[in-house]
Order: sequence, then C-alpha cells, then structure tokens
Amino acid sequence: MATIPSFRSLLKQVLHLQESPQRTALAFAIGVFIAFSPTYGLHTAMVLFCTWALGLNFLALMVGAFINNPWTMVPILGATYWVGALLLDRSDGPSFDWQDLSFSAIYEQVMPYAAPFFLGGFVLSLLGAVLAYPLAYYFVSKHRQSHPPAQAEPLPPIKM
Repeated sequence: MATIPSFRSLLKQVLHLQESPQRTALAFAIGVFIAFSPTYGLHTAMVLFCTWALGLNFLALMVGAFINNPWTMVPILGATYWVGALLLDRSDGPSFDWQDLSFSAIYEQVMPYAAPFFLGGFVLSLLGAVLAYPLAYYFVSKHRQSHPPAQAEPLPPIKM
C-alpha cells in the first residue's frame, strides 16, 4: 500500500530536482501564472499540458499552481475582479439577483463582469509569474548551495 507523501517531502523533491535552478524556477513561475489565471476548473489540465508541451517538471508546476487553493481562492477572485475593474475604470461592484436562477438569468448577470475578471486575471497572472521566477530561483539556488546533493562515486577510468 502506497503512502501519501508529506508536503515537506514534496518541497524537498522540488528543491532537489535534477534540473537547473532556472528550469525549476521557470516551472514554478508558470505554475503561478496558471494559479492566477481566470480559467477555473482547468488549472490541473493546464499544468499537464505545460508538462507535456514545454517539458517542464510536473511537481514544480503543481506547487506553483496550487498557490490558488480553497484558502486563497476568495481573495484571489476578489483581487482579480478589483484589478480588472480598476484598469477598466469601472466603479460598480458585482451584484446578484437570487430571485431568478435560470441559466439565462445567471448568464445575463455575470457577463457584464467577465471583461474585468479576465483582464484582472491576466494581469495578476503576469505579475505573479514575473515575481515568482526570481524568488524561486533565489531560494532554489540558495538551498542547493547549502545542501549539495550527495556526490556519486566517480566512474572508473576508461581502459584502452
């Protein structure tokens, strides 16, 4: 029976990936971009696609993408709309009429807020990724300097 790894062991795995600190930081930053993107419900699919298409490390991408989790979702959603509304110079806050919950009524109520939401999500995604890369690079590099991987035994000399 397999056991579920702890968060600490996953973090150790990310810090000791057999990749350069640049690639690990890039995967983490793209994961953060995904975390702030307004494509809710597709984050894991986007991580899988980036792992396949870009050849980046799945674990580093997932750690970045899971910045958006049940505890951070509401603040991220609020910030996403607020940034988009600020950039579009909109001062109206979202309101919802709970009397009619048909699909068409919900669609009509949500659509006026879609543009600020998507714009804010894109801006926060870019900002998050731009900030995440140098931070991740710094921490991965520092950790690897202070905790070098165990040296493998040298290969025997080649006989000619």
